[in-house]
Amino acid sequence: MKKNKEETAETIQKLIEIARAHFTEFGYANAALESIVQDANLTRGAVYHHFRNKKALFAFVLEEVQKEVAEKVEEAASKNEDLWQQLYAGCQAFIMAAIENNNKRIMLLDGPAILGWEAWREMDSNHSMRLLRGQLEIMQDQGCIRSISLDAMTHFISGGLNELALWLANEASESDALVEITNLLHIMLDGFKQSSI
Repeated sequence: MKKNKEETAETIQKLIEIARAHFTEFGYANAALESIVQDANLTRGAVYHHFRNKKALFAFVLEEVQKEVAEKVEEAASKNEDLWQQLYAGCQAFIMAAIENNNKRIMLLDGPAILGWEAWREMDSNHSMRLLRGQLEIMQDQGCIRSISLDAMTHFISGGLNELALWLANEASESDALVEITNLLHIMLDGFKQSSI
């Protein structure tokens, strides 16, 4: 029984990796489920056993991408002891992870278009946005940031990060845009500082 579960988990993982590669290279609209099935050495029935359709498979892939981006945010933030440096590093890591080639199309372009903004935002709120809110809550508890609505602040910053990532993903001169984004992040986030700090 345990072996069957392990084999199933391996099959799903292989399918997800191949589907992610197809969605990255061809985009959702041009990624054929038949090609994904063939590359994964599975039957169409085996895929439908785990996923209702191509959209359900894509949703699972997007969830994986969102998890990975959140892990990179957490990893970058954890390298600093200073709370402000954690916030800066986490925000910058989010943007950089979102525009990686194997994430950009799935997360920023096809994700909202295929699943809709509500589903996309729910995934975001379960991963990167959750980490952001947690960081802001700690900082507010320690008197580092102004006493304003955590929800409003979280959505404001998260929305800005998503827009910056979209903008950067379409910029021809990425290195110049990165400098601008780094400066802008500090200016924007510093606006939340308590005036006494």
